[in-house]
Parts: sequence; structure tokens; C-alpha cells
Amino acid sequence: MKRAGSGSYPSLAQRGFVLPTRLAAGRLKASAYEAAGASGARGRSWQTSRAGPNAAAVQNLPLLRSRARDAIRNDPWAKTAISRLVSNTIGTGIQPHPQHPDPAIRRQQKELWDDWVGESDCDGLLDFYGQQTLAARAFFGDGEVLLRRRMRRPDAALAVPMQVQVLEADMLPVEKNELTQGGGEIVNGVEFDADDQRVAYHLLRRHPGEYNRANLVSSGSMLTTPVAADDIAHVFQPLRAGQVRGVPELSTVLLRLHSLDNFDDAVLFRQEISNLFAGFLVKPNAEPGLLGDPVTGEGLEFDSDGFSPVVSLEPGTVQELAPGEDMRFATPPGAGADYGPFMRQQLMAAAASVGMPYEILTGDLREVSDRVLRVLLNEFRRSVEQVQWNIFIHQYCRRVWAWWVDASVLSGAMDAPDFHLTRREYLRVRWVPQGWPYIHPVQDVNAQKLAIRSGLTSRSASILRQGEDPEQVDQENAADNARADALGLRYDTDPRSRDIAGDVAGDVASEPATAPSSKTGTADEKP
Repeated sequence: MKRAGSGSYPSLAQRGFVLPTRLAAGRLKASAYEAAGASGARGRSWQTSRAGPNAAAVQNLPLLRSRARDAIRNDPWAKTAISRLVSNTIGTGIQPHPQHPDPAIRRQQKELWDDWVGESDCDGLLDFYGQQTLAARAFFGDGEVLLRRRMRRPDAALAVPMQVQVLEADMLPVEKNELTQGGGEIVNGVEFDADDQRVAYHLLRRHPGEYNRANLVSSGSMLTTPVAADDIAHVFQPLRAGQVRGVPELSTVLLRLHSLDNFDDAVLFRQEISNLFAGFLVKPNAEPGLLGDPVTGEGLEFDSDGFSPVVSLEPGTVQELAPGEDMRFATPPGAGADYGPFMRQQLMAAAASVGMPYEILTGDLREVSDRVLRVLLNEFRRSVEQVQWNIFIHQYCRRVWAWWVDASVLSGAMDAPDFHLTRREYLRVRWVPQGWPYIHPVQDVNAQKLAIRSGLTSRSASILRQGEDPEQVDQENAADNARADALGLRYDTDPRSRDIAGDVAGDVASEPATAPSSKTGTADEKP
């Protein structure tokens, strides 16, 4: 059914369909999503920002960072949240395991790394893993942290003439925005070339919150010095594409924690008042000519401020009042029946803001079963592993390892004759965080054992998951077995003492711990 005089189909009007013009226009203007509507009380009161990733991140960033630090210093929940994030992300340290194909070079790298770990800090206060903890605390508290490579003289008596300096994000001023020669620009202290590659970081010579020896801010302390991007590791979590600077982890919950702390202080102060034993003496109308104390009958004695106190009450005192007088006591209100549920709800929101279960933040395990706790821990650990591998290992550990390899080879601390051809082989490394503790040791270990026997995983993968080095574990097992064999000892923990099903062999179970006896006999003979 085509329209006359044309090769197209008839219009809706020709087919009998009529849409009012105003109604059709209104339907087109209406928002398909309620959140995009500008009408209504909820939509009109919702004020939003169209700021880009950098404008949104650095807007009042110094104030946001100072408030986050103040909360971490003074608010117990903010301090606990950051401490939990740091301890679960770093633990005792994220350790490297070289992956060079030559076992001799791997062993050389491990030994040299162990010697350098205690010398990595420019300030000499921490080892490399302690610096990881310090950097993680700044990463979560300030939103970002800077590491600077410091090359040292060959005669500095270091295993590798290189050290790492941890710098707070305040050393990189967000106010520095300039255009550079060659089509580049400086965005929030970070210099980019014409190809949008980071080429330098413009660092302050002195922390803006510190003072010089004369206790006065030096006029040259706010000057910046460009440092090559190859010497800087900038650790932060980009929340939007193109973001240059990071924001504190507590950004979305700072006001809530501040209000909650004020409320908790008010309740605590009210409870302190309720514990005071306050009494009020109600006297009758004053009688003319009464010169003495109405309670004791003695003369009035006034304090220096002209106030005459009522006789105080002491434990065991029975005070007789004058005729017509009455004693009433204060009955202040308590904390309220809704205090506990209210605090729990607010702390649940605060914990959710930092990606942490309420039970881990507060330690409140009431009405939480083992199964529920396992689900909560698994979800929390997944988010922590995401930060470990996508942010901390990639931006921090990988950069430091490249610095260390280059410095160890160029200084001659490590023998690498083919380094200029096979540098990538020397850079291959597997960073292993500290393993998670067992939730249920018996079940977890048996599950790993079954997975290894079924071919679903390997011993090396299982050992690495616990934060250990498979090669080191094998060497220790071999040394233990050799020492036991030399002493004539056989334990049921020795895999050689078990059959193919994993059960203890019968001869081992019946033998003593000492060397086997030379006596022989049938199974029916008695000793």
C-alpha cells in the first residue's frame, strides 16, 4: 500500500494516525532517565558540576587534603580506616621474585636485593618495605605520593649506589599551570610534551607547610625545580580518564565523619553531666529578720565572690532541712535507645565509602557467622588486590625495580655482560604481596592440597599465594630432608614417607624415630 504518486509508504496521517504537535514535542523533551530531569523538587535541588577530571580533582585539593589529615590524626574511625587499608595492602611488604631465565643470575639478583633493602631509604629510617608502608599511608591519606630516585657516588658504601626518597604530594604544587616551548604544557605541576608524554615534575624545594631554621618561610622555598619524569614514580589512582592528580580516599566521607564525631562528643558530654550528683534546695519564701543560715542556724559565711554556698553533701551524710524546705535532684536524659543503631548505620556508610566492610572497620562481629565473614573478607580482599596489582605494584614497585636493575648493572654491583642486549630479561620480576591468613586453616590447607593433586594449580602458585618464594621453600625442604637423613630421622611430614594416595606408609608408621633396627621376622612374630 503505497502513497499515490510516490514510491514510499503512506504517512501516519494518511493511515489515520494523528499525534498532537504539542504532545509529541513534550514527549521528545521529557527525560528518559528520571535523574536527568530538571523538573520536580528533587531535580531542581540537585546541583551538579561539569568540571573535567583535573578541574574536579584539584579544586580545593589542599583544603581537602588538610581536612583528611586532620581526620586521620583526631578521628578514631578515619585513623582506623586508613590503618586497615595500609596493613591489608602492604602487610610486611610486597617482595620481588626475579624471573630471569638464568638461575645463577636470579640467585645473584636475590642476594644483591636483600643487601640493598636495608639501605634504600634516603633518610636511613626505614627499609624498602617500611617505605612501602609509608608510601601507602600517604597514598590513601593524601590521594597520591611521589618517589624520587637518588643516585649516589660509587664510594657511598652501598650495595647498589641508589636510594629512594618518599615525598608528600604537597611538594608538587597544583597551582603550577603553564605553557612550555615546543607545544607542551604544565598541568598541576606535571609537565607534558607535545605528544602528551610526562617529561618532568616541577617540585618545590621545601615543603610548603614547613619552616626554615629561622622559623620563617624562606622567600625561595616556593620556587620549583623540574625533575625528569624518569626519576619520579607518581603513585595515585586515576578515577577518570586524563586525570593527573589524585584525591584522598576519605574525600566522600569527611563531612559525615566530622558531623558524626561532633554528635558522639555531644552524647559523651551529656553522659558526663548525667553522672554528676546535682541537688537543688528549694527554700520557702524568705522570712524578714532571718540573719543566720536556715540549715545550720549559724551566721552566713560568704566566699570571695560574695556567694554563700549551700552545705555540700558527702557520702553517708543525713542532712536535716529547715521546716518548709525540700531537696530535689537532677534527672538528665541518657544516651537514648537509638544511639547504638544510629552510630552503626553511619559507620556502615563510612566503611562503604572507603570500600571496607563495617565489621573490619569496627571489629563488631556480632551476629556474623563464619560463612558470612568469609564472604565479606573475600570481597574486601578482592578490592585490596585490585589496588595492589593495578596501582601499587605497577606504579611503585615496577618502577623501583627498573631503577635498581639499571643502577646495579651500571655501577658494576651485578655482573651482566649482555645487559645492553637482554635488558628486558633482567627486568622480569614477579611481585608477591604478603599472603592472606587462613580463615579456616584445616579446610583451606586441604583445599589447596586437593587442588594441587587435581592439577588445578601448582605448588609454586600455592606458595606464591602465601607470599613465599617457591625456590626458597624447595631449598629449605631439601636441606631439612638431607639433615634428617644424615641423623637417621624419618617424619610423616616427609612426602617420601607417603604412598601415592597420600597416606603414611605402614613401615614408617611402625618404625621408631631413630635408625631402623637390624632385626627381621614375620608379621606373626612378637618382639
